[in-house]
Amino acid sequence: MDFEISGSLVVTIAILIVVLTVALILVVKAVFKRRSESNLTAKHAGTTFGSPLEGRNKYPEVDTFSLGGTFQNYGVLASIILMILAFSWTKYDRVIDVSGLLGTLDEEIEMETPRTAEPPPPPPPPPPPVIQEVPDDISVETVIQQDQSIQEETQVVAPPVIEKAPPPPPPPPPPKEDEEEIFKVVEDQPAFPGCENETDKAKKKTCAETKMLQFIYSNIKYPPIARENGVEGTVYVKFVVEKDGSITAPEIVRDIGAGCGDEALRVVKLMPKWEPGKQRGRAVRVQFNLPVKYKLE
Repeated sequence: MDFEISGSLVVTIAILIVVLTVALILVVKAVFKRRSESNLTAKHAGTTFGSPLEGRNKYPEVDTFSLGGTFQNYGVLASIILMILAFSWTKYDRVIDVSGLLGTLDEEIEMETPRTAEPPPPPPPPPPPVIQEVPDDISVETVIQQDQSIQEETQVVAPPVIEKAPPPPPPPPPPKEDEEEIFKVVEDQPAFPGCENETDKAKKKTCAETKMLQFIYSNIKYPPIARENGVEGTVYVKFVVEKDGSITAPEIVRDIGAGCGDEALRVVKLMPKWEPGKQRGRAVRVQFNLPVKYKLE
């Protein structure tokens, strides 16, 4: 069984020992004062002794050394208690329980679709065409065709040659799929550092999520404006885990206001490099959605 002593307990016990010591001194002073005022002590008021030991042997009622053993034992006991407290006082890191948040990382982000304005009504159909009557006395013009035949003495002039413009250059080749595409689901999801030695995928996922949530909620600070106005809810932040594990393009997907989104974004930017996600054994870029819950207690 581990015996843990906090700093507040050490301070409390030390104060109690000091108070007890002062109280003991006051009680002993009161006892000797009562003896000095008694008739027995007044009888020896004019008596002088060559040494304290002489008065101690002849007159035990004025013996100032009678409580020496008690004070010595008390001092040894207080010293032992303080020594035990000093050796048992250990400073522990604050552990945050995030077991209730482990199942929330796989939730889908439900985006609120903004209301669009109703489309305007279609325009009215055009009016039907008006049919006009064609008069019978239509004059027909006679077209005289000219002779277009080529004779031997006719000179044929070739049309000028028009040079065509050069074709435009071909477009650049598209980027490679593995270098630019951002995956949302891969065979091996990216993981927060600290669980590299875990071989089982399920246990490794739970370990990585626990360490990530502990990092988030140990560094995040509830915005004062949100606390004063009772703002609660979940902020969603998305970011990209690069092929080297670095975090890029953090963005607030859903915010609850009052500075909660900016605080969650600040903590995301503090995260260390992750273990990158892999597709077919190669590291790829993976998008990660992180819910950060704010709840007043």
